[in-house]
Amino acid sequence: MKKTLNKLLEIRVIRYGLTGGLATFTHVAIAFSMLHFFTPSVFLANVVGFCCAFILSYLMQSLFVFQHALTLKNAQRFFIVQFAALLTAQLISELFRDTNSYLRVLLVVLLLPAITYLIHRFWTYRQDTGSPISK
Repeated sequence: MKKTLNKLLEIRVIRYGLTGGLATFTHVAIAFSMLHFFTPSVFLANVVGFCCAFILSYLMQSLFVFQHALTLKNAQRFFIVQFAALLTAQLISELFRDTNSYLRVLLVVLLLPAITYLIHRFWTYRQDTGSPISK
């Protein structure tokens, strides 16, 4: 079992999915906690949740998924991609507003991770943006 798990974790896309799942859980947990304990503002709760999830996601994507050193340039690129993904999610939701709500959510959940993975792979963590971490 451990050997199989280690083999799966060697696959970058698997690590990406796990990291994304953990970041999403973090966003939801923080936002729900903010709503329950601190503020009735969904906007504020989501901003705090997004910020916490962003930090966790950047650290894990850099170190665990793409195995790159942390740099300001990569952090800026990572933010641009993640913020653009957030805007794209809203755009998709608006473009398909007359479509079933569940289908809209599925479109976002299926399309955006694949797109952001490719952008991170070929732009954010391109070789000239930071050195790989030595193994």
